Amino acid sequence: MDSLIKKLSQSHKDCPQCPSQRVIHSFFENLLGLLFPDFANDLLKEEVLIAEKIEELRLTLTKILIRNEHLYTGDAAEIADKFFMGIEKIYDLLLQDVQAMFDGDPAAKSNTEIIRCYPGFYAIAAYRIAHSLHNLRVYLIPRMITEFAHSKTGIDIHPGAKVGERFCIDHGTGIVIGETAIIGDCVKIYQGVTLGALSVEKSDADKKRHPTIEDYVVIYAGATILGGDTVIGAHSIVGGNVWLTKSIPANSKIYYQAKMYNPGSDETDTYIIKN
Repeated sequence: MDSLIKKLSQSHKDCPQCPSQRVIHSFFENLLGLLFPDFANDLLKEEVLIAEKIEELRLTLTKILIRNEHLYTGDAAEIADKFFMGIEKIYDLLLQDVQAMFDGDPAAKSNTEIIRCYPGFYAIAAYRIAHSLHNLRVYLIPRMITEFAHSKTGIDIHPGAKVGERFCIDHGTGIVIGETAIIGDCVKIYQGVTLGALSVEKSDADKKRHPTIEDYVVIYAGATILGGDTVIGAHSIVGGNVWLTKSIPANSKIYYQAKMYNPGSDETDTYIIKN
């Protein structure tokens, strides 16, 4: 036990500035509550209160960064300023995402329902906030934000991924979007989809490992698309349970056709592509 105590004591000494998960999660949820009052504890009905809240959150982010200088490169106050200068763009993108989910889901009755109830919206909101910080060369904190959303929604979007406008996640549970994935505009993804890597070798860390999904693509439930060189052409449809490691051209439809089990038959399951 003495040996364990020494090891744990050293571990705590080596991590005096570790960002608290509670602090990071609180910052994210307060920011989300500012952008969307559906998540706010208190409504801010006066413009002056909105301005004060923005300044409060800017100072909070600055303090988090100052206490964790080992997690980023640059000046903490400048990073926080740039982040909040870009917050209107994040807000506008999220409004487009909400509209895309409303337009793409016949079960949705209102935008408010999507904001309050859809895990896809929550995960996308966490991603867009985290991605903005990631672009400012802050890395661990964005991962903490997206992993917090992952734990609540079952949707795992790496903050380094690049996602275009009007992104629609329907249902969402089990979706995985890797660090170097690129997703165009007006893409719709259903539950259980993986945009992953062919290789998990550490030597590939700086390479593009995840696929590119061009504009207006629909990917149905359970599809797996792997590889940094794999491109799904614009206006394509990827059917449920399809496994792809090669590119398909624009305007393709690819789906999985399972064969009935027939003893002694040479028939196997197939993938069918139509243009």
